[in-house]
Amino acid sequence: MNRSILFDSPFLLGFEHTRALVERAAKAAAESYPPYNVEDRGEGAIRITLAVAGFSPEQLEVTVEDRQLVVAGKRDGGSRPEDSYLHRGIAARGFVRTFVLADGMVVEGATLEHGLLHIDLARPEPETRIVKVPIRSAR
Repeated sequence: MNRSILFDSPFLLGFEHTRALVERAAKAAAESYPPYNVEDRGEGAIRITLAVAGFSPEQLEVTVEDRQLVVAGKRDGGSRPEDSYLHRGIAARGFVRTFVLADGMVVEGATLEHGLLHIDLARPEPETRIVKVPIRSAR
C-alpha cells in the first residue's frame, strides 16, 4: 500500500495511530466478499448487513478487537463428495471482513436471518464530564 505523503510530514508528529487507522480502512475497502450494506438507522445507530447465504450461526464469528469489527465465516470441509453441481454460483469459501470503528462505537448484537447477517452498532451519547479545577493562591 502506498503511504500517505500527508502523514510523512515532519509537522505531524504523533499521528502514527491515525495513519494506522487510514491504512486499515483502505485494506478493508479492498475486500469484496461477502457483499454488504451499511444502513444509517438514525440516533447514532448503524446496521451492517452481510450476505452470508449457506452459513450457519456456528460457522460465523463476530468479534471486536482494537476498534476493529471482524466478521469471519468458516466452511467445514467443503461440499460432500456425493454433491454434483451443474452450476455453482453460490460461493462456498470462507471469508474475513473487517470494519474500522470510530471511538465510542459499540456492537449491540448480531442476527442471522434468511442468509443475511445483521450487525447492529450504536454510538451512545458521551457522558458530560465536569471537572472542577481548584484555584491556588500564589503568595
